[in-house]
Amino acid sequence: MEERVTIRELARRSGVSVGTVSRALNGYADVRPETRERIMRLASELDYTPAAAARSLVTQRSHVIGVFMETGEGHPDLQHPFFHEVLGGLKQRVGREGFDLLLFASERPGGGYGPHSYLKRARHHNVDGCALIGLDPDDSEVRRLVRGEIPCVAIDMQLEGPRTEVVMSDNEAGAAAAVRHLHDLGHRRIATITGMIDSRPGVDRLRGYREAIQSLGLAYRDEYVRYGDFYAESGRAETAKLLALDEPPTAIFAAADLMAIGAVRAAAEAGLRVPEDLSVVGFDDIQLAPHVNPPLTTLRQDKLGLGAAAGDALVARIAGDPERPPLRTLPVELVVRGSTATP
Repeated sequence: MEERVTIRELARRSGVSVGTVSRALNGYADVRPETRERIMRLASELDYTPAAAARSLVTQRSHVIGVFMETGEGHPDLQHPFFHEVLGGLKQRVGREGFDLLLFASERPGGGYGPHSYLKRARHHNVDGCALIGLDPDDSEVRRLVRGEIPCVAIDMQLEGPRTEVVMSDNEAGAAAAVRHLHDLGHRRIATITGMIDSRPGVDRLRGYREAIQSLGLAYRDEYVRYGDFYAESGRAETAKLLALDEPPTAIFAAADLMAIGAVRAAAEAGLRVPEDLSVVGFDDIQLAPHVNPPLTTLRQDKLGLGAAAGDALVARIAGDPERPPLRTLPVELVVRGSTATP
């Protein structure tokens, strides 16, 4: 088994003290150039990797980003495809700066000052920054975390704090684009299945739907607004209710692709064809969207871009950049496929 090279072994082979090796590796100017070059060359040849704890003592940083997710009832979990791509973008961005991700996924809220406190866990693991996804912004523990000393970025959540930045998609504009697309096709009875109304995406997508309906001169009908949870089964169940109305819609905007896929299934169970009898628009453009039957018309979120933007914010805030904007909004794009047509 290949043994790990220690700083003592590197010092022995370099013919200098441990302190000189440490100062050379950390860029101190008082090390002679030829000594530094010899140490760096040996470190590369021996594949020397400093221990995280030792590196933290020198840099006062752990090079760890904590990712906090609430996965209990009423919260999307790691199985949702949206999060895989967002985390992928975050990992790629912070990884280029030498940071690792540490995932805190809990089915319990922050838990006050106990072992499940978000802030206590962040401090215990000495994370340099926190990425917050799918948390309840009204949770007192979440507010306590963002009021603390650790830089935070909230993804698709509205939070305010002295070292907190928000990154989100333009959910409202995306929902409005979905309604306008359906209206342009000739639909006038347009329903929506929105997400959870205690989440920022759910609220914004419903607002975008409502404002587009009103701006196009259509009547806003309460019975055409159903509430889901971003998952396929809620899309199926709520679509069945819409199709059972005396005057059912001819088109549905579902605030998530998984709910849209559930809507397509409900239409088939009712003996209807998509898009001939019912048009369906989703939101997210998950990897499955072009492969369902029919391929799904949807609003494409830049999910990798969301993660990368969150990484940009954390890297900058950890470095002490005071000129960061509190909010960054990424545009979405309508992708027309086979699930929408004229009524």
